[in-house]
Amino acid sequence: MASEDIQLMAHLMRRAGFGASYEELERRAAKGYEATVEELLNPEEQPDLDMDILQRYYVEWKEMNALEVNQAYLTYRMINTPRPLQEKVALFWHGILCSGNSKCEHGGQIQVQIDMFRQLGMGSFPKLLLELSLDPAMVFYLDNCMSHKHAINENYGRELLELFSLGVGMDGHPNYSEEDVKSCARAFTGWTITNAIPRYPYGRYYAGFIFNDGDHDAEEKTFLGETGNWNGEDIINIIARQPAAARFISRHLYNFFVADETQIPSWQDSPPRDMEAIKLLEAEYFRSDYDIRSMLRVLFNSDFFKNARFAKVKSPAEAVISTLRIVGDFTTPKPGLHQMAMEIRYMGQDLMNPPTVEGWHTGQEWIDSGTLVERINFAADQVGNTSLPGVKIIISRLSADERAQSPEGLVEACLDMLGTYKLPEETHKELVDHVAKGGQLQPDSQEYAGRVGQVLQLIVATQEYQFA
Repeated sequence: MASEDIQLMAHLMRRAGFGASYEELERRAAKGYEATVEELLNPEEQPDLDMDILQRYYVEWKEMNALEVNQAYLTYRMINTPRPLQEKVALFWHGILCSGNSKCEHGGQIQVQIDMFRQLGMGSFPKLLLELSLDPAMVFYLDNCMSHKHAINENYGRELLELFSLGVGMDGHPNYSEEDVKSCARAFTGWTITNAIPRYPYGRYYAGFIFNDGDHDAEEKTFLGETGNWNGEDIINIIARQPAAARFISRHLYNFFVADETQIPSWQDSPPRDMEAIKLLEAEYFRSDYDIRSMLRVLFNSDFFKNARFAKVKSPAEAVISTLRIVGDFTTPKPGLHQMAMEIRYMGQDLMNPPTVEGWHTGQEWIDSGTLVERINFAADQVGNTSLPGVKIIISRLSADERAQSPEGLVEACLDMLGTYKLPEETHKELVDHVAKGGQLQPDSQEYAGRVGQVLQLIVATQEYQFA
């Protein structure tokens, strides 16, 4: 069994990234847990992917028009990023501050929004909300470009409060009123987008934000008990000061990085799973002046995080990307990347195209009879392919590991290689018995690679592998 340091590091990398090979876990464990947390929290210190080079292989990435092209790009980034937490945080916000390709000028506009999440997702919460309000994809998606001072559209104002910042309520009480929604919507009148420029002859032009002062409601407004001639930025600053905003962010961080919570619509009347953890995060929200990075630092170094191993069902993105990172596939551009992105869709998460502005329901709702079969088949196909680089490394390592020469030792070693998983006693025994029925293990033989691949396949077919 892997050391406690390796097990803890595997837990951190599943949550703060998309998993890691055993070799990476050893390197990071040698560096230390707290040092690794700081490295993850400061992604700008690591190099980014070189988009220019990637466009030479995937020429369709130049304009990023279609949804599928953007999904392939996002998949490649998640597999190969040297900044795993930055990419994970971008995925986090993409599931909360939702825009979708189903109502968008073109797929690349959502990618621009996700780039913004990468840059600002670990910074100031009010600044992130401000940039979201300026984002052309969001302005178009929630109809703020259709909101005028004499004909207000409440879509963005309502979702900003309900789904993006406060939530409907907490502790059995509402967080805002219908009048607050109207005042919020009035404050954002005039926040619109420039007219689209024809694509030809020079290629795609992205929409831009523009403020139309003549279409802005400049009259006095009362919002969350404060009265003034508020504009959109004022509204965001008032929101950020609310205890409900601290609760909203804290519960989302806990649900995404720590353990599955109840679904968001029930939060008004459902207390947090771990109130003490939420209070700790709320206190850091205010102490740090609404800084997400500071909240994540408290979260990752906390006992409640360290003790929450395998308490989350993997999202489809996590299920696909973590498996691909283990097997070492698509570490360089090659055909077939699009199909990997489609696997995430088939499992129920159509990236960049959430079903509604509410995003995806998480936890156990990721799993049904169809998506479970898809998950198992995908993972088994990957880890059973003994020609893949990561699987070859696992086989080579186990061939040199004396404990992997017995049935029980081989099962334990394979569990470690996949991320230090643990199985119930009965399941563990069945796997050991299965290996024993195959006869003596001979690490130098050609047959050994196939038997390792089969054990890996059996492990990823268990219920336990669906948890992170």
